[in-house]
Amino acid sequence: MDGGSLDITRKVKDFPLLFEMLRSFTTLARTLNLSHAVKELGSTRQTLRRHISQIEEMKGVALFEISERQYKLTEAGQKILPEALDLLAQAEAWAYGNTRQVDGLQYISSVHPDGWFFYQQQHRISRVFSASSPLLRDSVLAWTESGGQLEHPAMASVRPMFNVFRKVDHNWLFTEVGDDSSFVSWVGWKNARSSIGRVMGQLPYGTSIERLMSLAYQEVEKTDSIRLDHIFTVLPLGDDAVPTPVVYERLLLGARFPDDSFAMISVARRTYDVEIEGVTPEMLKNMPEEYLM
Repeated sequence: MDGGSLDITRKVKDFPLLFEMLRSFTTLARTLNLSHAVKELGSTRQTLRRHISQIEEMKGVALFEISERQYKLTEAGQKILPEALDLLAQAEAWAYGNTRQVDGLQYISSVHPDGWFFYQQQHRISRVFSASSPLLRDSVLAWTESGGQLEHPAMASVRPMFNVFRKVDHNWLFTEVGDDSSFVSWVGWKNARSSIGRVMGQLPYGTSIERLMSLAYQEVEKTDSIRLDHIFTVLPLGDDAVPTPVVYERLLLGARFPDDSFAMISVARRTYDVEIEGVTPEMLKNMPEEYLM
């Protein structure tokens, strides 16, 4: 066996520890404080330092700089952090049965004892052309004609249904909410307009599901492409923010602002005309019919 094979074999032996190594790295990267990270992980300083050293050895780069006991991510550490967070989220969700593939596409489910739930199933884009409403089809056609340019005249007819986001420091910020969008009619005009400039709402349970959700946005951002998902969850409704079941189809469109920076368009329609494995038509009716679009 040559040296390269020996090196691969040694790394494979580290795989049972990979989950804990990723937890150590991502926690320290977030807290930038060894004592806080150790306490949060329920670990020891020696174990955490060993995990970081193992990842640095595997990657061949330093992940942190330390000055007066203060940790700071190196450029290499910043570069691999998003991938580490994605791997950790997928590992956690897979271990708890929250994610898998259906027909080769992403499927997410999470149900909690207090009644909160989240289901998301990705579908092929061709489905927009057979949907019961022309909204998503017209959005795809406008996106195609405009070449993804947000300010193109072809976008004008569907733009009132759009929410538009800009990515800032790994967060998606609202830059625009369409007056006729599903978002406005669900949370109310005042709440919707007040969201401009804010980070897209976070889920009430754990970062792993939220991280898995973000993979849809990352996919569209990286490829300037489009993606269709069917979603069934609980979201705050109206000015009183009453948690209410909602079911909708959502189209993500990779677009461009006038300065050619990336714009994420989200267009959604509340409908019972969805297909989500594990979700029955009776479950969908928990969203009152008056909220259909």
